Amino acid sequence: MITIISIIVILIIIITLFLTLSPQFGGSSSKQKLAQYEKLAYFEDGKFSNLVPTNMDMDFSEAIKMLPEFFKNDPSRRPDFELPLERRDSLELVGKDLPTRLVWFGHSTFLLQIEGKNILIDPMFSEIPSPTPLFGKKRYSKELPITIEKLPQIDMIIMSHDHYDHLDYESIKKLKEKTKAFYMPLGMGAHFEEWGVDSSRIHELGWWDEIQTDGLVLALTPARHFSGRGLNNRFSTLWGSWVIRGESDNIFFSGDSGYGPHFKEIGEKYGPFNFAMMECGQYNERWTDIHMVPEETAQAAKDIKAAVFMPIHWAAFTLAMHSWTDPVERVIVKAKEINQPIFVPEIGQFIELDKNLITTRKWWLEPTTPSNQMISKQ
Repeated sequence: MITIISIIVILIIIITLFLTLSPQFGGSSSKQKLAQYEKLAYFEDGKFSNLVPTNMDMDFSEAIKMLPEFFKNDPSRRPDFELPLERRDSLELVGKDLPTRLVWFGHSTFLLQIEGKNILIDPMFSEIPSPTPLFGKKRYSKELPITIEKLPQIDMIIMSHDHYDHLDYESIKKLKEKTKAFYMPLGMGAHFEEWGVDSSRIHELGWWDEIQTDGLVLALTPARHFSGRGLNNRFSTLWGSWVIRGESDNIFFSGDSGYGPHFKEIGEKYGPFNFAMMECGQYNERWTDIHMVPEETAQAAKDIKAAVFMPIHWAAFTLAMHSWTDPVERVIVKAKEINQPIFVPEIGQFIELDKNLITTRKWWLEPTTPSNQMISKQ
């Protein structure tokens, strides 16, 4: 009995020290900033909130009941073959007069090259989206299209929110010395300052705020989601989607979001968009308010007036109980039904916006199977 009690005490001490001292959890906003946030319609009692009522009531007992289902060994939840991946070379990413283009790293991470600028969006390059390897499952792909070390100088990093599958401490630690500026929702700057980024390079925005920089217009637009990296700081930072507008291209990045009227509002204010990256994955009937199901993703793309959209937030990690191909298969069907053009690139492929974006094959199916056929643009 003494041995068991000692082990429990030691575990409690270790967990407490980890939660207290680990840099993974980031920082907290100052009292001065919190006082500024209190003036906002979507901040009250120290917390940010969504624009429409959003159910976040999954209690502890329900979460415990869900754990066996989440950790069940279901082979459909990750690919049983190595995903096709195009590797990028450092020299390909530098040069004059490059077209507007993106490279997808899977999930929600992108390198965007626009107006001669290199922009990283939600840079998550680690293997596991978790504060510790003890929790979470590894990335599907063994490699990335290019490593952080081989990336060119980054002009800006744009963040949607502070969850681990979007804001990765290890990635920021490696990127902070080769990045000029950081753009993010309110409150997130505390994390970056805690990690050694000078406050002069951090730019925080509220919903509908705009900033002009380096020939681009950046606007933080609403999303229907939540935030938090620790056990007791949910809603402590803002979350959002982004409009990135250059001289000839207008791009939308949804971040994480449940479906809601904000998509039509964004479309009316900033659309049409010639390209949109729309969340489509890691959903469940228990949390439909904060993650869209694929049919809603296609409709949201139509709401924002996207000429073409690609589904994101899939093809890298298993964070929900659906099969890993369910998002792409369902969203393609719905997009075709509502006549909304869709593009599903391979990881690492150059997505060049001055070209006709056509999905050439169902790469998410094993390449050697007969069903991996050519498909046309929906």
